[in-house]
Amino acid sequence: MSLLNIGMSGLSASQTALMTTGNNIANADTAGYSRQQTVQGSKASNQFGNVYIGTGTTLADVRRVYNSYLDAQLQTTTSLNSDSAAYAGQISPLDALLSDSGTGLNGALTKFFASVQNVNAKPGDDASRQLLLSDAQALSNRFNSISSQLTTQNANINGNLADMADQVNKLAATVAQLNQKISEVSNAGGQPNDLLDARNETVRQLSTFTGAQVIERDGNLDIYLGSGQPLVMGSTASKLEVVPGKDDPSRSAIQLNRGSSTIDITSVMTGGEMGGLLRYRSTVLDPAMNELGRVALVVADQMNTIQAQGIDKNGDFGSNLFNSINSAAQMAQRSVATVGNSAGSGNFDVSIEDSGKLTINDYKVTFTSATNYTVQRLPEGTAMGAFSTLTTPPPVIDGFSMTLSGGTAAAGDTFKITPTRNAATNIKTEMTDSKRLAIAAPLGAAIAPGGSGTLTIPASGQPTLTTKFDIYDSATTLAIQNGLKNSTPVKVVFGATGGTTQTYQLLDAKGNALSSGTIVPGQNNTLSLSIPLVDASGAAIMDPGPPAVQRTATFDMTVAGSPGNGTAINVTLSQPGTLDNRNGTALAGLQTKQTVDTGSASKGISLTDAYGKLVEGVGAKAAQGKLDSAATDAILANAKGARDSLSGVDLDEETGNLVKYQQYYTASSQIIKAAQEIFSTLINSL
Repeated sequence: MSLLNIGMSGLSASQTALMTTGNNIANADTAGYSRQQTVQGSKASNQFGNVYIGTGTTLADVRRVYNSYLDAQLQTTTSLNSDSAAYAGQISPLDALLSDSGTGLNGALTKFFASVQNVNAKPGDDASRQLLLSDAQALSNRFNSISSQLTTQNANINGNLADMADQVNKLAATVAQLNQKISEVSNAGGQPNDLLDARNETVRQLSTFTGAQVIERDGNLDIYLGSGQPLVMGSTASKLEVVPGKDDPSRSAIQLNRGSSTIDITSVMTGGEMGGLLRYRSTVLDPAMNELGRVALVVADQMNTIQAQGIDKNGDFGSNLFNSINSAAQMAQRSVATVGNSAGSGNFDVSIEDSGKLTINDYKVTFTSATNYTVQRLPEGTAMGAFSTLTTPPPVIDGFSMTLSGGTAAAGDTFKITPTRNAATNIKTEMTDSKRLAIAAPLGAAIAPGGSGTLTIPASGQPTLTTKFDIYDSATTLAIQNGLKNSTPVKVVFGATGGTTQTYQLLDAKGNALSSGTIVPGQNNTLSLSIPLVDASGAAIMDPGPPAVQRTATFDMTVAGSPGNGTAINVTLSQPGTLDNRNGTALAGLQTKQTVDTGSASKGISLTDAYGKLVEGVGAKAAQGKLDSAATDAILANAKGARDSLSGVDLDEETGNLVKYQQYYTASSQIIKAAQEIFSTLINSL
């Protein structure tokens, strides 16, 4: 009987080993499966005299081949790889969009300025003017198109975050359920290998969505997010919720719902696809939208300003080429009241005062009382100062000012200010009549007939209006423009030479002296002249001040040579159809003029350089994103290989084990057969 029992124990052990090997082979492609091994031990020996004889084998355990360090390394590298892959997947299309000549802004800018040069060569040509207007329309459309795609990308990110949060919640609930089942089996003395594998694989899948931090506690796996916010604690799982951001509803925020409380974890959410999307949005997408918007604001502001300084083909001062950047709708869009502000807190109207000094930052306004507030530049939180809503006019901060409207704020109310975010979406070509393009300068000078001497006016010395129109103060601008029409022509009359200088007087149309000065004959002399402005009735146009003074228009002009006594220069307003391109030349100069970021230490860059800086910045980050993705791919492959080398199923090894355990089984069968024959012999002998 002892021999029979030994054979039976071997047979049972071999059968279990065969079943374990078969299970390994069957699960060779099961995600997260850890191969299993049987652990045998010898049964207690029986004493026969002075010797001990074994009684067979027993199955001690079916062990899971597993290393917690390698598994944790796989989870971490999975999170890093998913983060970098999500980031690269978003930034690569953006890089292609901005840098491509067919979809980016460079081609449209270049074509627009080429059309400006073409009009400057033929100021009176209607076809050239119409082409310029068409290219202006194409330029604003390109701004709109790029901005639309960036807005769509933000909407897609919001949708992806919501979908991923649902997946995270399902996986977290699964981990909590597995924690409970594993605890029940373990407390009963069992070893739930398959449940442990399923839990580890679930955690690994969770790591593809977020940077989960896993801590083992009493056999349970607790999972934490961000800076230690618990997602799973034992058999209890919290939920992720994707909601409109309190500071900016267009940017989804992630909050952790623990039943009795919720906490916003957007700023600390790292790792996984969700972390990669959030990192891309904060470091690439939002700055790119702000930079594109800043360029759009400078384009509209500078070109409209130059148009207002010139004369169109009809003989009128120019009108806006693009829509006003300070319309009521646009000013209201630049401020977002935080959800939870006091009732009736209103909102800010944000006016662009100097487009050149705008940055690509957003700002946070926090009220410390009903009238006092502080401003911080985001994302660093740089303090910009403390201000009051009672200050008139409102202070200018980085090129913009703010006026609270529609309510009264209370202490603790906050607002997010986005001066440039929506500008590329809102820019439109407003002008429809090409004759309204103001290519000519407003003032022209010619030497009056009958003069003597060698007086000349260099081509570059024609009158240049130095009074800059505030295109957003339409009443004042219109008053100055009408005043110029009413107060011209004027005349510069030179007197007799006295020693090394010669006097001159500026006379109005009636011959009244307006001002006087001196030149040095025989040299180039720049005259800085001022014309007091009057209305159609001849009454002075007053600036309300204080103090109340007569408005004036100033201009510079250059004269050369030695004018004879009584020689005069007539300065008149440009007439309809004037073939002059001096204002068009100023418009063309915007291509290289430093008009963007003029408040920085570099004193500004041009429009094309500003957009080029955006393209280069995104391109550099895209290249780095590709490198990071490739690197984390390699790291993940190494971690997976290390884990599989220990816990993975090797079919060659399992095939060998299969043969070995078959032989064990056969040998154990022979022991049983031998015991049976011996037993039969003993029975037959009796």
